[in-house]
Amino acid sequence: MPPAAAPEPHIPVLIRPLIAAVSPVSGTWLDGTFGNGGYTRALLDAGADKVIGVDRDPLAFEMAADWAGGDDRIELVEGVFSRLDEYAADIDGVVLDLGVSSMQLDLPERGFSFMRDGPLDMRMSQSGPSAADLCNEAEEADLADIIYLYGEERASRRIAKAIVAARPVTTTAQLAKVVEGCLPRAKPGQSHPATRTFQALRIAVNSEYEELAQGLMAAERALKPGGQLAVVTFHSVEDRMVKRFFAARSGNVANANRYAPETEQVTPAFRIEKRKAIGPGDQELAENPRSRSAKLRVAIRTDAPAQDIDPASLGMPIRKGGR
Repeated sequence: MPPAAAPEPHIPVLIRPLIAAVSPVSGTWLDGTFGNGGYTRALLDAGADKVIGVDRDPLAFEMAADWAGGDDRIELVEGVFSRLDEYAADIDGVVLDLGVSSMQLDLPERGFSFMRDGPLDMRMSQSGPSAADLCNEAEEADLADIIYLYGEERASRRIAKAIVAARPVTTTAQLAKVVEGCLPRAKPGQSHPATRTFQALRIAVNSEYEELAQGLMAAERALKPGGQLAVVTFHSVEDRMVKRFFAARSGNVANANRYAPETEQVTPAFRIEKRKAIGPGDQELAENPRSRSAKLRVAIRTDAPAQDIDPASLGMPIRKGGR
């Protein structure tokens, strides 16, 4: 039964090159970041027999009820992609779009954006400790680590000190003002001064790097031989983790020192046909400026046994005082 027509709240990033890279599409796919359902619809339109849509945000499924609820080709699962191998096995493909959903950014009450004032929340699952909890309860040194490691913000110590001095910090506007007071005014064309701090807190609240590392390993376990893993990243740390995972699991990690003992070679679990990441074309950049930092990487599963990998080897930032 074909899905009912549904309005597209935004254009899924890199959707055209993604579908081109994984075509021909068939069998069962898992969309590990269902969001607004853009990738799920595109996979079905391209020929997938079934798509398992996974998201930790219950709002995603509330918004999809009208168009996805009556489609027997779609199975919706409230969960995290680090556990995707518990939701499916021997599947033909996995798609992970690591960007924040527009439905989350556009709702002030979700607290993801400094563009609209709202409670300082940022929880994708709408449960557990919020960004406000982190800002008001974490030690100053831990806050500085989070902002530096997850946001790559050089003024992290100054910002952490200002947040602690301003406690309680409860709204997005309040936090944005605190951060703005620590940094020079943005020049035309530059991002908002609070961008890196908001990114860092969101990543920490949702354990995004841990989810990514575990999700890549879960995808390796869930895919059948010949199955494809496609990942869309939006900043350098995510892309580095995916790139290193693909390199390690495709047998393309060289010894850093030629005099060192040979690194133990494992049977490659993935095959990579295009080593360079795929970015947006001119048309997509014009249609969707949000895509400018996006990168797509695709790997094909072999029949080698799945193995775990140390997340630290992927370049995942690890906090001294926490995860």
